[in-house]
Amino acid sequence: MTGTVEMRVLELLTARLCHELIGPIAAVNNGVEILAEGDADFTADATRLVTDSARRAGARLQFYRFAYGFAPGGGFSGPPPHELASGCFAATRVACAYHDSARGLPLEWQKLACNLLLVGAEALPRGGSLSLHAAPAGPELTVSGGAAGLMPEVAAAIALSGPAAELTARPVQGYFTGLLARALGCRLVGIPVGPECFRLAAAPGDQAGDQAGDQAGDQAASVPPPRASSLAPPDRGIMTSGGSTGARKT
Repeated sequence: MTGTVEMRVLELLTARLCHELIGPIAAVNNGVEILAEGDADFTADATRLVTDSARRAGARLQFYRFAYGFAPGGGFSGPPPHELASGCFAATRVACAYHDSARGLPLEWQKLACNLLLVGAEALPRGGSLSLHAAPAGPELTVSGGAAGLMPEVAAAIALSGPAAELTARPVQGYFTGLLARALGCRLVGIPVGPECFRLAAAPGDQAGDQAGDQAGDQAASVPPPRASSLAPPDRGIMTSGGSTGARKT
């Protein structure tokens, strides 16, 4: 990538990360203000609000630290990825099943898997479920729920088929996930399964699989988008907070 494109991706990912944290941090501030007023009737509720919101913010920070910050060979400390994913999706409308086969993948592949979870969660405007397994070529994610589907611009970004310089906040997560897959020598394939279910899977990206990789982009683009009546506003975030998704609240 050129320096301009790298900066654009960095800016958009940072903006989305901050958007994810605004909700729980704002709730912490609200709880602290209530406590400062010294109203005994609201003290217990305010304490619960601060505790729960701080926990959600911390869980998301830990998850994004791995999903965005882990570099192969750089070492990693903290809970394993499946626990980070569990904490990030706790008390949301998206259920996340991180199966044993995916837990056995090398950490760089689990980083790709965690970013797939973010893409999948964004494709569930009404909530639903994510089921992550390991397939022969890498991680495979099944996404199911009401109106489940990738937006066309997100499908194009995952296939790295759109102009990177024109990225916006909505498809940048898909684009970053596509870049991770390419760095690991694979490509991402979208596979329609049913009217409200599809899969995102790693496919070979070597020379022998170039033709398959081209088909991967076509398949990703063929994953049906959500019905128009169910689409969240353009500024909805990556995942599951009341401050970032509109349709999925914690």
